[in-house]
This record gives sequence, structure tokens and C-alpha cells, in this order.
Amino acid sequence: MQNKGLIKLFAILFGLVSIYQLSFTYLANDVENEAEAYAAQEISEDVENASDRRAAKVETYLDSIGDQPIFAGIDYNTAKNKELNLGLDLKGGINVILQISVSDLLRDLANDSKDPAFNQAIQEAAEARKNSQDSFLELFFEAFDDIEGAKLASPDIFGTKDLADEVDFEMANNQVKPIIERKIDESITSAFEVLRERIDKFGVTQPNIQRLGNSGRILIELPGAKDISRIQNLLQSTAQLEFWEVYKAAEFSDFLVKADAIVAENMKSESDKVSEESSEITEDEQTETDGEVQTDTTDVESDDEEDLEALLSAEEEDADETDFSKSNPLLSLVQSAGQPQGPVIAYFAIKDTAKVNKFLSMPQVKSQLPSDKKYAEFVWGKPPKDSEVIELYALKGNRNDEPQLDGSVIVDAQQTFDQGGRIAVSMQMDGRGSKIWEDMTGKASAQGSQIAIVLDNTVYSAPGVSSGAITGGRSEITGQFSVQEAQDLANVLRAGKLPASADIVQSEIIGPSLGQEAIDSGVLSFVIALIFVLIYMVLYYGKAGLYADIALIVNILFIFGVLSGLGAVLTLPGIAGIVLTIGMSVDANVLIFERIREEIQKGKTQVEAISDGFRNALSSILDANITTGLTGIILLTFGTGPIKGFATTLLIGIVTSLFCAIFLTRLFIDNGGKKGKSLPFSTGATKNLFQNVNINFLTKRKIAYIISGIAILISVGSLVTKGLNQGVDFVGGRSYTVRFEQPVNPTEVESMLLSDLESVEAKTYGSSNQLKITTNYKIEEEGTKVDDEIQSILYNSLQDLLPSGLTLQEFRVGDSSSDKEYGVLSAIKVGPTIADDIKTASYYAIIGSLIVVFLYILIRFRRWQFSLGAVAAVVHDVVILLGLYSLLYNIMPFSLEIDQAFIAAILTVIGYSLNDTVVVFDRIREFFNEHPKWKMDKLVNLAVSSTISRTINTSLTTLVVLVAIFIFGGESIRGFMFALIIGVVVGTYSSVFIATPVMFDTVKKKGIDLSKTEAEEKGQVRA
Repeated sequence: MQNKGLIKLFAILFGLVSIYQLSFTYLANDVENEAEAYAAQEISEDVENASDRRAAKVETYLDSIGDQPIFAGIDYNTAKNKELNLGLDLKGGINVILQISVSDLLRDLANDSKDPAFNQAIQEAAEARKNSQDSFLELFFEAFDDIEGAKLASPDIFGTKDLADEVDFEMANNQVKPIIERKIDESITSAFEVLRERIDKFGVTQPNIQRLGNSGRILIELPGAKDISRIQNLLQSTAQLEFWEVYKAAEFSDFLVKADAIVAENMKSESDKVSEESSEITEDEQTETDGEVQTDTTDVESDDEEDLEALLSAEEEDADETDFSKSNPLLSLVQSAGQPQGPVIAYFAIKDTAKVNKFLSMPQVKSQLPSDKKYAEFVWGKPPKDSEVIELYALKGNRNDEPQLDGSVIVDAQQTFDQGGRIAVSMQMDGRGSKIWEDMTGKASAQGSQIAIVLDNTVYSAPGVSSGAITGGRSEITGQFSVQEAQDLANVLRAGKLPASADIVQSEIIGPSLGQEAIDSGVLSFVIALIFVLIYMVLYYGKAGLYADIALIVNILFIFGVLSGLGAVLTLPGIAGIVLTIGMSVDANVLIFERIREEIQKGKTQVEAISDGFRNALSSILDANITTGLTGIILLTFGTGPIKGFATTLLIGIVTSLFCAIFLTRLFIDNGGKKGKSLPFSTGATKNLFQNVNINFLTKRKIAYIISGIAILISVGSLVTKGLNQGVDFVGGRSYTVRFEQPVNPTEVESMLLSDLESVEAKTYGSSNQLKITTNYKIEEEGTKVDDEIQSILYNSLQDLLPSGLTLQEFRVGDSSSDKEYGVLSAIKVGPTIADDIKTASYYAIIGSLIVVFLYILIRFRRWQFSLGAVAAVVHDVVILLGLYSLLYNIMPFSLEIDQAFIAAILTVIGYSLNDTVVVFDRIREFFNEHPKWKMDKLVNLAVSSTISRTINTSLTTLVVLVAIFIFGGESIRGFMFALIIGVVVGTYSSVFIATPVMFDTVKKKGIDLSKTEAEEKGQVRA
């Protein structure tokens, strides 16, 4: 091997850099351990809310020493920023995809146009988007073009004053489209920057935010974040700040009475209609009922007469309340929390807000508004923390529905305290805003009225102005804030409003306790797999195996060093990718050692055998790793979140494994065998193992075809009749991992939830006291209200199964307790549109990988027969894997859902199967070049037989590694590992009994020479 000194230097430098990168992780963890020890010493476990108080103490400690040097001038803050990033599944936190509303952006550009063609196109695009991969903007343009005579440059659409410099009335639609596309892109970029600034101010360590193509979607990952509801509000708040004049309560008392009467009349009419359609109770039935009542009353003992009177009295009171609610459906909802005064026109229970909104939006009710109040807008106040009652306001709207002043004039905002010591947010306006604010406050002061400060359609406060006009542009928002909420609001206002609404269309929330469990199980599986591989290599290959082990450990150091240096995120599937890389690294060493053993058997000296063994193995190693690398690239392209983590570690591992196997192992072996030292490549037990194997595989191909054909027919039959257990990734919905105190019955839990959630599925997930509960309840509705509603339903419906004293806040996902034992540990939400996108991307990934592999093998082996054999084997493996998932998903005690992780598993199986197939094909081609006169079946059988030792060693080590992860790696990755285990078994079988026979049969018919180069075609291969 040439340039040994250069390779040594590179390896040493690479190792030192890796150690340096990982040192930041070590230093940060060391300081955090000290902080936790300090907090544990300061706060006893017996103290109320001990875990939360300890967490606060840890944060205070870390803040206080953040800029103090720890080692070699490195401080904690620097180490924390450069430590190895852990994904959500290892650290807990939140991952969301926000959809910026392109329809809102279009309406804004068109000044909320009322043009029929424009609004028709918007509606059609929204409907088409549910089942299309095209962007909303593309669908809008298509719908608009289908409307005869519709012009984008119309003065009523985009030919407005705001766009006058760019859009001319005479422009054709195709000329306007690029301008609108650019404007929409600028607005999404603006939203991206607003969100980035909000997240930066939030103070989350190592956040990740990125745009996803041109779809208007923005991916946000916040590992380690704990206050989930706070983050969701921060991300979705449009920060639409408005200042409105507001009506007084006295001006709406008569209206509420009239509205109540209209609603009552309307409900009575509906009730009468239902009564006419329903069947009446027959006279006989009524008589029988009366008789039963008579008998029951007569049988009452005299001792129970007082109880009976009390019961009848209570029933009368209930009847009175029912009659009042029927005759006064709106007024009966009014709460007596306080006499309406000032701008509060009434108080209602929070649970009744939807019903009140429905009543007040009725056309008959709106018609009762006086002519001077016909544009009034009813808006709710900010929900209080310590009460279930909420305030209702009436804003002085106008024809254009525009506030007198909006938040665009705010140039600064800070969390402060008002004169009464209450927490507040003070704001500073620009010159234009200051003038309008002065006019508004002056008018309010003169009239003794209030100004409502409205944020995202919620009234935060409605202060009166008693001291005349306010000059200088200073204003203040007060409300029932915590300091943290006020700081968040100030940050949001400083960052500015989003140009359109942002809805969470996909989210994954993992609690910190589940993340810690994943770390523990992931590390355990990794260590067990590594120990087995290290021992096995020494037992099988002796001293040479020890050198391979050293190279393997260096390889692992390189992988983690590169991950840390690149700032890549390590996930649980990422750990699986590293462990799989161990198997591939072993495969490379096995190929090399087996070839060296073959060369020694031919009578070559040790030095010659080592040199020829490395050279002959290189082709197979490169082909096998390139094919696996191609599937990794496809995974990286089409995958998201943890799947990208898996692909990243897989690709990094392929590169480092190649370097370590080809160069480092060679250095160690050359050094071990120098100066004539004997270096055995086996032990006493393995010296003659698998030597001179000659199995006639081709004679068994018809049996293999029959077995595989039956397996494929069963698989296809199950897929057609039974289908697959598709997860929320593919069908949309919400999924919650819930842990209970005692073992629970999934069927019983389903029945407890069905009345409220309508569609729900519960399955044991891991241990018997843990379930995965999935529902598509209100999946079309966006926002956090539905998420909160579902978790409340789970909490209320499952009370009997939960520990006593567990509050709703403790039950909900995102509870900040790192030692959380029960309740919702993780939550996943996927909207129907994005689920369709994920499914389509998965199809593209699988089909794309098959095409790429076919082309690579075609180029590499120069014969389509090799490509056909390889693709036939891969399709065989994928169909059987899908069939097994279909057959077993309701039998196995672990989840066999079809999700993104399963697609990653399929692509990994494709890579592994190809790895095996390419090694076999490479040996077949080599035999054709060495023995062109041999009969083809003899060549193929001997070539395949010569790879048996490598195939068994690689498959065995890989299987043990995968089984270790399957058993110890945690429930969230078990289905993924099951797919890989099946893939290894089926892939090993198909490379010998499907890929090779298919190639043989197609070549045999043509009598084709398969030699490597034309110069080597010395004779026609006899079929």
C-alpha cells in the first residue's frame, strides 16, 4: 500500500479533530451534572413540585456560570452550542410543520377582493389541494385560468394601487403570474424571518428552522423544549395587533333581550318540526306507564316520605331551570360573575362560547342591531386562568372591517409593570401611529369611552382614557399575564406580525421522560451489539479480527466526531443507522479476510495474499457500499425528521467505514505481518470452516421459484384483502402514547372513548400499561384548541384508569417534569393534506431507488441481465415484507404501522439486499473472467459457493446487531427493526435463490459472454 505515512497522518488528525468535537459534549454534560447535583442538594424531594423547582434551580445555576471558562478557555455556553445535537426522540421537545396560508396572502395582495372569479378560484384551489401534490398557488392559477374571461390584472383583483408599479391593466394572466409568485415568496420569506426571530428570543438551545420547498411550509424543531403549549401559541400567533373603539354595556342590553327572543322562537320552530316527524306514544303505552308510576308510589314506605318529597322538590327546580333555558336560550347562558359595565356587555362560561357565537351570527339576530351599530363585531376577552367565565365585547366596526390603528406602527415592546403593579406590556409607536393614537385617546377621553386592545381577535384589555389625549405614542397592554407570557408577547410584537395565518399541519411532541428512556434503551442496544461484534471477530479471525475491532472502534469515533462537527442531529433511528454501519464495516472486513484466506489456500505467501486479498475485495466492497449509499441519498432527499437522521448517520458511516476497512485495517495488518511474522486469519475452530464448499444452487432454483411464488401470492392476497395498518403519517390523524398506572385493556379503553371521539383505535404499545391511542377526530380543523380538547377528553374519559390526584396539566403532553411517569408521553398530529404528500413522497422514494439501482448495476456490470436479477430480488423482498406486515399487524405484540420509519426500513432492506446481490454478482463476473471456457452453471455454482462464508458471517453479525436493537432499543423503533430483520433474512435468500437464477436464466437463453472487458472475451461461455 502506497503513502502509508500520509494515511497515518490523516487518521491521527481525523481522530484528534473528532475527539475535539466530542469534547464539547463531554464538557457540557459535566457542567449539567454538576448543576443537577447542586439543585438536588438545595431542594429536597419532599418539597412540593420538587422536579419543577429543581429544573428552575438548574437553569439559574447554568445561567450564572454560562460564560465562565471550564477547560482550555471553553465556557459552558460555547460547549452547549457545539455539543452533539440530540433529536426529539432522545431529548424530548416539539417538531412542527407550519403551513403559511397562501390563500390569506393572495387575499391580502388583492385587498380582500370580492371579485366572484377570484373567490371561486380560491375555493376551488382549497378543495383541490386536499388531493393534489401541487402548491396552492399553482392550483389557484389553474382554477382561475378555467374561468372564462377572468383577468388577474383586473382593478378588482391584482390591478390595485399597491401593485400599480408592477401590474398593468393590459397584462395577460401569464405576465401577472410571475409577479404574484414573487410576492407570495417574499411574504413566506418574511414569515420565515418573523418565526426565526421569535424562536431566537424564546431561548431554545439548538433550534432548527427551515423552509420546505415552495409549499409555504416551514419546519421547526425545538429539541429539549418543555413548555409545549407556550411554544405552540408562540408559533401560531399571527400577532395581529389592533386598536378599536368599543361600545358600552348599556348600549347592548336591549339587543341581547331581542336576540334571546329570536333565538328562542327559532329553536321552538325547529323543535315543533322534529316533534311532528317523531312518533307519538300510544294511549296503551301511556296507561301502562301511569300504572307503573302508581304502583311505585304506593309501595313507598312511610319512613321514606321525607326523602321522596325532597326528590320531587329537586325535580321541580330542575324543571324550572330547563324551562328557563328553553324560553331564554341566550340569556340563560349569561353568568352572574359580575354586573356588565364599561365595555363588557356580558359574561359567559368558556364552554358556551361556541354556542353564543352561533346565536349572535344568525342573520335574524344581526338584523336587530340598530342602524348605527350594524357593523358591530362581537369579540371575546382573554380567558382568565382562575375562572371558567369569559367577557364579551362589542367593537365599533366599519364598512371595511378595518381598525382605526393596527400593530404595524409598533417599533418596540417590553414587559413592564403598570402603576398598580400589574404585569403589562408597554409599546412604542412610530410617528404615524403616535398621531392616530393621540386622536383616538383624545376622542375616548372626551366621550368617557374605552379603547379595546385586540391581539389575534382577542380583547386583552379595554382601558378608559381619563386624562386627555396620550401623546408620544406610548401604549400599554394589561391582562392576567405571567411574567413569561408578557415577555413572549413583547417578543412577538417586536418580531412583527406574520403576513398570514400559520397552522400546524404536522407535529410531533415527545416528553422528556420518554426521551430519556429512548437514550437509555438506545445506548444499551448499541453497547450489546458492539460487544458481540467485537468478540465474534476475534473468535472467528483471531489476531486479524482484533485489528478489525480496533478499526471498528476508530470508525465509531469518526462517525460521532463528524456528526458533532457538522451539527447533525442524532436520533434513535440514527443510532440504528450507526449500528447498521457496524454491520457494514464488519462486512467489508469479512470480504477482505475471506479473500486473503482464499489467496493463502492457493499457495501464495502471506504478503502476496494480503496484497491480492485487499485488491480483489475492493470491487465488491465499493459496489456494495455505493448501492447502499444510493438508497441513503434517496432517504435523505425524501425523508423528514428522524428518517433524515437515519440517512445522515448511514451515509457518514459508509464513508468512514470504507476508509477504516480499506486503509486502517490494512495498516494494522501490514504492521502485524511485517518482518515475516505469521498473522493467522482464523482460529483453530474456524481454520477449515466453509472451505471447498461446492453447492449446486441452480438445480434448486425451480423449488425456490415455487416457494417465492407462493409467498408472493399470499402477500399480494393479504395486501388486497386485508390491507396494511397505515399510521397517521399516511392517513392523517392524531396519535398519543399514554402510560397508565396499571395494565389496561385496549378494547375497554376504546369503548370508553368512542362516545366522545367517534373514531378511535387503542393498541398496546410496549408494556401492558402503555397504549397508543389514535383518532381522526376533527382532523380537518387546525389550531391547538382541538389538540387541547382531545387531551381533555382522554383525561376525563380515562379517569378510572389514571392515578388519583393526577391533574389535567400533569396528564397532558409537554408537562415539563423530566421524571413524568403517567399520562400522555408523546403526541403526533398529521393533517390529511400533508399525509397525502408523505404517502406520495414515499412512493417516489421506493420507485426512485429501484430505478437508480437498476441503472447503477447496468453501468457497473454492463449487462441488463444483472440489473434484472437484482431488481427482481429487491421487488421480491419488498412484496414479501409488505405481505408479512399485512398478515401480522393485528397478531404481533408490537406496532406494525406503516409510517415514514417503515419506508426507511424498506429502502434499507433494498440497500442490504443489493449489497448481498452485488457481492455475489461480482464474484460471478470474476469467475467468468478467470474461467471463460467453463460451463455457465458450473461457474455460477462455484462463484456463489465461494461467497457462503462471507454471506453467513455478515448476515449473522448483522442479524445479531438488529436483534439486540429489537429487544433493547425501545418500543418506538421495534417495528422498524422487525422490518430490517425480515429484510436481512429474505435479502440473503433472494440474492442466492432469486437474483442469481433470474440472471442465469436470462443469460442462458442468449448465450451471452459476461466477461469484464472485451479484451478478456477469449471464448464464448457455453450455456
